[in-house]
Amino acid sequence: MADLTATALEGPQGPRPQRRFTRRNVFLYGTLIMVALYYLLPLYVMVVTSLKGMPEIRLGNIFSPPVEITFEPWVKAWMEACTGLNCDGLSRGFWNSVQITVPSVAVSIAIASVNGYALANWRFKGAEVFFTILIFGAFIPYQVMLYPLVILLREIGLYGSLWGLIIVHSIFGMPILTLLFRNYFASLPEELFKAARVDGAHFWGIYFRIMLPMSLPIFVVAMILQVTGIWNDFLFGVVYTKPDTWPMTVQLNNIVNSTQGVKEYNVNMAATLITGLVPLVIYFVSGKLFVRGIAAGAVKG
Repeated sequence: MADLTATALEGPQGPRPQRRFTRRNVFLYGTLIMVALYYLLPLYVMVVTSLKGMPEIRLGNIFSPPVEITFEPWVKAWMEACTGLNCDGLSRGFWNSVQITVPSVAVSIAIASVNGYALANWRFKGAEVFFTILIFGAFIPYQVMLYPLVILLREIGLYGSLWGLIIVHSIFGMPILTLLFRNYFASLPEELFKAARVDGAHFWGIYFRIMLPMSLPIFVVAMILQVTGIWNDFLFGVVYTKPDTWPMTVQLNNIVNSTQGVKEYNVNMAATLITGLVPLVIYFVSGKLFVRGIAAGAVKG
């Protein structure tokens, strides 16, 4: 009883509660809010401009919300805008981009994950040399390889086709993805791999039954990196394809930089937003897994 009385007289135990509105918090959150507004302002301008008619845009106030909301610029950007000789909007380029992105992402991730698994867990002869050469390829400027790849794709009959561009994207995405997968698999408990070997599991059994179920975060990271890089690519698209197989970014460039007729800024903004929707949606849907995978797969070497 005396002990309880003494404790009560001493007052509450534990750390003192901190004030929310300290000078440090005000400075920190104020800075974050200013930076967020700085990056969100162009997006706001694009959205409100895409919802205005041209007479309202000509008034010159780009920050004002639309007086009368119209979705006609979005419809025109998708179905009617001229992207060269064709005036069918971004719809054709969208499906071209889908046909390019899906196989490229699947092939590059599948091969890179096996490469990373083998380099992390199966110490074969020459593994370090192979890994060094593979990573060296990630630092070679893309522009150096443009002309040799044009010749190579022409000789095998794939220049100007979607499959030629799929091969190019798959090859160029493999070095950095292999590094991510190797680091992630190396961070997993080695005892799991050893126990599976003792139980008689072989290369593919360990990969499919143990490594893959534990690797969802790094697969999400690889998917986001590849989808973003391939979907937003312009250089490879304009070099290795032709007008019928142009991806969405090449068509967007033709819409925005067209020198004929009236400059329709609302259509340009709508076309830009449509082009960027796919990687944005994928990132926001899987953002938490992206952060987890980056933390696990990009720190350890």
